[in-house]
Amino acid sequence: MNDPQRELDVIVYGATGFVGVLTARHLAEHAPAGTRIALAGRSRAKLEKVAGDLGVDWPIVVADADDEPALTTMAGRARVVLTTVGPYAKYGRPLARACAATGTDYVDLTGEVLFARDSIDENHATAQRTGARIVHSCGFDSIPSDIGVHVLHAAVRADDAGELTDTTLVVTRMRGGFSGGTIDSMRHQVDVMKKDRRLRRVGASPYSLSPDREAEPDLGRQPDMVTLRGSDVDASVRGHLAPFVMASYNTRVVRRSNALRGWAYGPRFRYREAMRVSGPAAALAVKGALNGLVIGFALPPARFLLDRILPAPGTGPDENARRNGHFTMDIFTTTSSGARYRARVKAKGDPGYAATAVMLGESALALALDRDRLPESPGGVLTPATGIGDALVDRLRAAGLEITTERL
Repeated sequence: MNDPQRELDVIVYGATGFVGVLTARHLAEHAPAGTRIALAGRSRAKLEKVAGDLGVDWPIVVADADDEPALTTMAGRARVVLTTVGPYAKYGRPLARACAATGTDYVDLTGEVLFARDSIDENHATAQRTGARIVHSCGFDSIPSDIGVHVLHAAVRADDAGELTDTTLVVTRMRGGFSGGTIDSMRHQVDVMKKDRRLRRVGASPYSLSPDREAEPDLGRQPDMVTLRGSDVDASVRGHLAPFVMASYNTRVVRRSNALRGWAYGPRFRYREAMRVSGPAAALAVKGALNGLVIGFALPPARFLLDRILPAPGTGPDENARRNGHFTMDIFTTTSSGARYRARVKAKGDPGYAATAVMLGESALALALDRDRLPESPGGVLTPATGIGDALVDRLRAAGLEITTERL
């Protein structure tokens, strides 16, 4: 649906939270003149303060995250709802349902595989019927991964160089951290999976977000906790590679994009993610730390300590730290014809905060304002690549992200 006659283009839900304020500020500074934006959340007073601090006179919408009638009314007013309210498994399901039911496009920041799986099961058919594009993971999780593979595939296809086979994303440089909201989402997922073996299997499956698991090709084990030499991926990658903390989510988003496109990347497309470190000892240390984090969340004594030292939800670094952050991700592939390609996604700003606010804001603007440039789709629970595609690539480049491809 996405009726252009609706009174608002974008509603920022959760606009008083840390990332919500950053995203609203990005829209205030960069949205085209005349874009109709509203701030939404559960506290009118806090929303009015945000509007005052930003110097905007945008409408205020009050709705609690568990008040589905109010959320449905809110969604029906806008072309796109952008939400930063997580953990999404705990707070996000009513809003996703409301948007699917009202034909309203939706973007969020989730990195929660169980929430995304639930949203697919609950909302995909409804959103296809109403035309809503429910696009999860429009921040650091998982735009660099999903859009990076999207442009890589486009470059290979333009050269008629075959299909993608072994493909590896390498975090070659990164400064900054993950948000308190991301940590809280991880904590919540551990709590849920600890109680339910079936959900542990969902979380562990490389095709947990697939539209049709039985139709997926049999490519053997595709582990996320990889350690290897950088030269095993490409001669230009120095040092060793350790597991990347978000690989267990990002890889599933990319595989969903491939499946939603009829496996256009290729029937032998194997995808993994890792981060560059100085040597094998560092790679093993990172692997151990990530395993320890999950175990620590599951054990009460360690959980108490982690809760004291890790970032809290709604908090984040100061402006100087956000400004000085950055990331560079290189995605290498070998095609079925033997050609080698690399895509690069690079941005300034702390990945989990400043860069994420840009990516989320531009995702919403692309859905609201670039309708004629979006990928053909009947709607549904989509990915950044399949729901927004080249319209998002162009907006991100204009916003300062470097997104390039080259044949090696």
